[in-house]
Amino acid sequence: MSDSRIYPVLLAGGSGSRLWPLSRKSYPKQFSSLIGEKSLFQASAERLSGPAFANPVIVTNSDFRFIVTEQLAASGLDPAAILIEPEGRNTAPAVLAAALHLAEQDPGALMLVAASDHVIPDAAAFRAAVERAGPAARDGQLVTFGITPDRPETGYGYLEPDGSATSSDPVPLRRFVEKPDPDTAKAMLAEGHYLWNAGIFLFSAAAITDAFRTHAPGLMDPVSRAVTEARPDLGFLRLAPGPWAEAEDISIDYAVMEKAGNLMVVPYQGGWSDLGGWDAVWREMGPDAQGVSLGGPATAIDCRDTLLRSEAEDQAVVGIGLDNIIAVAMPDAVLVADKSRAQEVRLAVSALKEKNALQAETFPRDHRPWGWFESLAMGDRFQVKRIVVHPGAALSLQSHHHRAEHWIVVEGTARVTIGETEQLVSENQSVYIPLGATHRMENPGKVPMVLIEVQTGSYLGEDDIIRYEDVYARD
Repeated sequence: MSDSRIYPVLLAGGSGSRLWPLSRKSYPKQFSSLIGEKSLFQASAERLSGPAFANPVIVTNSDFRFIVTEQLAASGLDPAAILIEPEGRNTAPAVLAAALHLAEQDPGALMLVAASDHVIPDAAAFRAAVERAGPAARDGQLVTFGITPDRPETGYGYLEPDGSATSSDPVPLRRFVEKPDPDTAKAMLAEGHYLWNAGIFLFSAAAITDAFRTHAPGLMDPVSRAVTEARPDLGFLRLAPGPWAEAEDISIDYAVMEKAGNLMVVPYQGGWSDLGGWDAVWREMGPDAQGVSLGGPATAIDCRDTLLRSEAEDQAVVGIGLDNIIAVAMPDAVLVADKSRAQEVRLAVSALKEKNALQAETFPRDHRPWGWFESLAMGDRFQVKRIVVHPGAALSLQSHHHRAEHWIVVEGTARVTIGETEQLVSENQSVYIPLGATHRMENPGKVPMVLIEVQTGSYLGEDDIIRYEDVYARD
């Protein structure tokens, strides 16, 4: 029965602008290992697993669908469903779609809705809080989770319980409070009665659907049709794009939660962060006695209250005499900012987009369903890439109008098809693919295959590709 287990519903979209340059539209922060060895998405999925939980439901977009499945598999988890949004429409349509999908299986199913990019260090304590919320959710209440604040934070919305904020059990929720100014935040912290709004919810599929029907009826028809007309695709469920485009772009807080009367809140006193800026990352990394947090090959000399991170093993970052500074280095971009202005990082993304800079939204490592590649060097009429292909994976059968390619295998073995000829290419061997030739690359082995690709030609864009066969059903 559904009342024995809870379905985690993980929201895995986002624009990736607040933690630029590590997080970008093509590869937002939840898929990166910002804190610890696991990605934020993996940590979220693993935190919400175990005897009390069913397999997770993931709501994401088409670009991230294979990253989601790859990272879940690495964590040993199978999804109950992966819903593909045709476009981002904020959290309300996403939650309603998940609820309608689950309701088809069992209207009483409980849903734990959470973003996939939050940090909650004590997983056991959070799971215990979820279990305490279970009876209220099964009774038809809409339960949210409030974090006991430890500072006058202006970057979060707040919750005002109608009862003790120190209780560990669900209490009625009086109201939502918008993000405060500094003086209001200090006053609320001193009062000791308010909680941070974590944006995590527990309710039954039936209860939240009823709430949408009452408080946001305009969403019901388009989202219902998007789910009803959804089509399966390689284990994913693609929501129908036509009706989905008609759904209002609105958060679940504005659409439902701030209007509903059957609200409860569970105060949670453990650690939590939504990593909403580099200042939050600095805090979660655990600054030393001088307030310095270091990541990767970074060195601080006479620095205070500073974050230094290098995201490449061969790229050293050194700070000297820095105070209250964020410095994050990627192979293709570097951010240097005053820590007090961490929330303005998205302005850098906007400025780069106006210049049509690739770094604004495109990650240097391009993840594909078969593995990934990155550009090592580029010049007039040539480009050098490193390509990594997962065991058993294959690229599409394809050809190019404007470029030829040279492949040099440096790890593993490649099965290469050129025209009608198929051959194995081992380490330290190479093969040439003439312009216009139909070709395919596969990894028949049990370890990742790595090769260097040298492209030569008049045009080297990723759109110069004709696919004839593709096991991943890409266009």
